Amino acid sequence: MTEINEVNTNERVGPPPSAALLPILGGFQVSQAAYVVAKLGVATILEQEGPTTLATLAERTGAHPEPLARLVRSLAPHGLFSTDGDTVTATPVGALLSEKHPESLYNAALMWMETHYLPFSELLHSVTTGKPGADKFLGEPFFDYLNADPGRSALFSRAMGDVSAGLRTGIFDDYRLPAGRTVADIGAADGSVLSELLKRDADPQRQGIVFDLPTTVENAEPTLAAAGLTERVEFVAGDFFDAVPSADIYVLSHILHDWDDDSSHRILTTIAAAATVGARILIVEGLVPPGDTPHLTKVLDLTMLGVLTGKERTEEEFRSLLDSAGFSLDRTLPTATPYSILEATKR
Repeated sequence: MTEINEVNTNERVGPPPSAALLPILGGFQVSQAAYVVAKLGVATILEQEGPTTLATLAERTGAHPEPLARLVRSLAPHGLFSTDGDTVTATPVGALLSEKHPESLYNAALMWMETHYLPFSELLHSVTTGKPGADKFLGEPFFDYLNADPGRSALFSRAMGDVSAGLRTGIFDDYRLPAGRTVADIGAADGSVLSELLKRDADPQRQGIVFDLPTTVENAEPTLAAAGLTERVEFVAGDFFDAVPSADIYVLSHILHDWDDDSSHRILTTIAAAATVGARILIVEGLVPPGDTPHLTKVLDLTMLGVLTGKERTEEEFRSLLDSAGFSLDRTLPTATPYSILEATKR
């Protein structure tokens, strides 16, 4: 009699699928934990002073020792800390939550958790209605909510400056501005993009314009002053849906992704109305790659979906948007960062 060994074709090799899904479902807890270690100053102490005991961290931050230990233990597997007994060390990733780190994401951690976290609970509303869930949660458009409070507005500007500065490190290393006397940074936030472009520019006579809302434009003054560029820059308050200053070169860095196609078209046509034929426009944005390729834009697009009317776009979507407003896309420059530089000319 021949013995037949039955083989279970459903026998798993490795962890079950639930082991991959559960951390995704619980991701909101991890983001809150990262926020807490940033807000309490835990990451700042570790990044500035090196390995520190949990008892010392608890005493200096006002945290209860046992919950703090559990928080650190939960975040260590995510690559934020390493531990040796009761001593904690910040990894290069965890150190970015320090308020003092040169590439700090401290303000981003505060901004996302204090302004995005609860409104994002209405993502289902976004998907079923096509309207931002944040509007429903807040009772008003997100930017109206931000600009109603100077503290929130300033935090958002700092956070966007930190995020874009860290991710765009090196983006302008080999880049040269097109010809033109005046560069206007539209929606300049903290002014860091204009500052970097002017500092790298070979023409010391080039002038700059910082343009943003009245509640925001003053946030750029310290950045330009620190770079020694105050004398070369004019600060102009306004609304890019209504009018923008005249310039030879317009910079839109991480602006259009905040807005839907109709609103983005309005922004571009406002610029076109102020610009002369031949004026240049530089768009600094991430470009969504095809297929399932991982890319930062696909993460940011989720934020846009839940909080704003905007979206991340492909190169062809930008080409079409520019064309509809009277601009021709001349070239797209990929960089070593997640962002590209799109250059266009007013027809």
